[in-house]
Amino acid sequence: MDAKQLSARLTTVGAFVPQGARLADIGSDHAYLPANLALNQRISYGVAGEVVKGPFENAQHEIEKLRLGDHLVARLADGLAAIQPGDQIDTITIAGMGGPLIRHILTQGPAALIGVQRLVLQPNVGEATVRDWLAHNQFKITAERILAEDGHTYEVIVADRTTESVHYTPTEQLFGPFLVAEKSPVFVAKWQRELQRSQSAVAQMQQAKVAPTAHLAAAETKIKLIEGVLSDVGK
Repeated sequence: MDAKQLSARLTTVGAFVPQGARLADIGSDHAYLPANLALNQRISYGVAGEVVKGPFENAQHEIEKLRLGDHLVARLADGLAAIQPGDQIDTITIAGMGGPLIRHILTQGPAALIGVQRLVLQPNVGEATVRDWLAHNQFKITAERILAEDGHTYEVIVADRTTESVHYTPTEQLFGPFLVAEKSPVFVAKWQRELQRSQSAVAQMQQAKVAPTAHLAAAETKIKLIEGVLSDVGK
């Protein structure tokens, strides 16, 4: 993979970046995503943010190699601190991190979110906590995708700023309002695996001398939700 040939995962993320966007890609690594969008004239300006020196230098090198310095800048900063007021960022992408870390990044940077109209998020795990944050911070999920690549399953969550109240049911928060409605083969396979893992975890907790009551109850609730969603598949 490079800036001219993205993975299916990053291609999916990039597809939801609006034409002409002023983009901040947080945790950009080699800056492949913003560089690809700049090469294809999809964004008018981009920031590639990295908190680790090595990946930051990789991003700098990629931008220089592709001669994108007029449209793209790499910054060494923690999370949304990579965004400066003069950037006038309207779209943020965060891909390839855990859901709790994505939530932490968004929570720690409220000032940088002023003016941002779209978030395109791809958590590797913990998607539900991302959806919970969105619902409580004036961002409404407007699209979702799920895909399998190289033995991994990825979910992409697209959310746009809204002035209306947003609420998701426990089912929508865990599975995704669009994904649970679609129930694609990739979605079904993911949750069948998760059901087996959860059932195994419950069995182990029940055999413990002192069962962790709260964890056990949470796992059993999750199992019921998964069984309910999978029960009508194929009907």
